[in-house]
Amino acid sequence: MTLQVRAYGEADAEDWDRFCDDSLQSTLLHTRRFLSYHGSRFVDQSLIIYDEHGWLGLLPAALQPDDEACVVSHPGATYGGIVQQGQLRGERMIEALRTCCRYYRSQGRQRLLYKAVPAFYHRQPAQDDLYALFRLNAHRYRCDLSSSIDLTTPRGRISERRRRSLNKARKNQIGLSGDMALLGEFWQVLTENLARKHGTGPVHSLSEITMLAERFPDQIQVVCGTHQDQVVAGVLLFITATCIHTQYIAANDIGYQFSALDAVFDFCITKAVSDGKRWLDFGICNEQAGKVLNEGLYKFKTEFGGGGTVHEFFEIPLTGEENVD
Repeated sequence: MTLQVRAYGEADAEDWDRFCDDSLQSTLLHTRRFLSYHGSRFVDQSLIIYDEHGWLGLLPAALQPDDEACVVSHPGATYGGIVQQGQLRGERMIEALRTCCRYYRSQGRQRLLYKAVPAFYHRQPAQDDLYALFRLNAHRYRCDLSSSIDLTTPRGRISERRRRSLNKARKNQIGLSGDMALLGEFWQVLTENLARKHGTGPVHSLSEITMLAERFPDQIQVVCGTHQDQVVAGVLLFITATCIHTQYIAANDIGYQFSALDAVFDFCITKAVSDGKRWLDFGICNEQAGKVLNEGLYKFKTEFGGGGTVHEFFEIPLTGEENVD
């Protein structure tokens, strides 16, 4: 049963997303409904892995925008990596990844950048790809540190500072709402926050995130903290089978003054538990491609009872015989 790969085509979109629905580690970021919002921004290089019995795995990928010799899985998503339903274990995963590398080399590509799916998104343990990367002489070129809470175990120590801040938010009558009608107000708070602190803006525009929220109404949600009927803080949530992930976090001056984010996070943690999720992930705390840790941000997130989890990034050179043949 020799493995083969072929390029993804638009006619495969529905089958692709159905495969993701039953895979061990896919999230909305792997689906064509998500990836297609990029339009023509990227040159798609996604692959379908199969044998005579049918599809075995998917590799979402596209060319690096500034380097056509480089394939990334995926430049338009935080993570990519091969998703599978359990048929690509051990040596079969090594064969699958090697076959993908051979295909890309035959297309004249020289490097594959592989963004592994963090373990807290896995429905079942499925890190065979990390072992396959080792066997194919990939090297880890980046590692980002996130803060995540395992909701199935007793939470780590919640700092006294966070307890005081939550009481402060309650005392100042911070309201909480998950009404998507507040998305625009939250985006204004987010945009002003990023401009003030970092001189930048959110990766997604309001129109883009609105479109994505319409495509994924159960998986993209907002939680806002309000004061006197005005949004003063909030988070955008990406919800997966195993995890609630805070994609964007922001507060304005009033929100910081009244510790509104503490109330928002307390609400999100309670929601994650009631929804039966195992994890709540606060997101990475790095700058400069993982080389710098924002220690203050990391401390703030871990004070809610979380611990360190990682996003790993690997590079496979496609020109050497030892990792392709």
